[in-house]
Amino acid sequence: MNRYQLIALAVAAANLLLILLFPPVDQYSIAAAQLPVFAGFHFVLALPAKSQINTSVLWLEVMVVLINAGIAWLLLRDKPPQTRKSRLSLQNAVLVFTGINLVLAVLFPPFESVFALTKAMLPTFEGFYFVFFQKPSHVIVTSLLYIEAAFILANGGLLWLLFKPKSPDELAAEQMRAFAAGPSKKK
Repeated sequence: MNRYQLIALAVAAANLLLILLFPPVDQYSIAAAQLPVFAGFHFVLALPAKSQINTSVLWLEVMVVLINAGIAWLLLRDKPPQTRKSRLSLQNAVLVFTGINLVLAVLFPPFESVFALTKAMLPTFEGFYFVFFQKPSHVIVTSLLYIEAAFILANGGLLWLLFKPKSPDELAAEQMRAFAAGPSKKK
């Protein structure tokens, strides 16, 4: 582990500490006791009355921090001297882009109105709002947020594999065909 990876782990640990100390909270209103409304982020030891921690959003936040820490770990790893030609390879660009997308997905989650909440498989959707300035009586649609994060991660992983640089040890397609043909066709 190099110095930069240690710094990335320290930043991730500090972020996790803040996330766990100030979790997202849902509050139950007096009018509709079954429908929780997103009430912001509160200190874990001083939660408001008639509220509970929104564990779905909390786990999503924790996962985004851990995934970004993993991306930082990969970006900041020591590379052999012969591969230090370009600072930002396509694989590294994909990791950066995936990390930025995950952060934006958590900062601008999908919201729905409390009044439109149903027990349907697919919830209603009213738009993406900045998490700290959402409209009143709106809740985060966690199922859509999970789907969004899963697609970001799947696409980032596939692009990262697609842009893997070819090592000199790998055979080209023509070399593979010649090898598969064997010595009988060479004569």
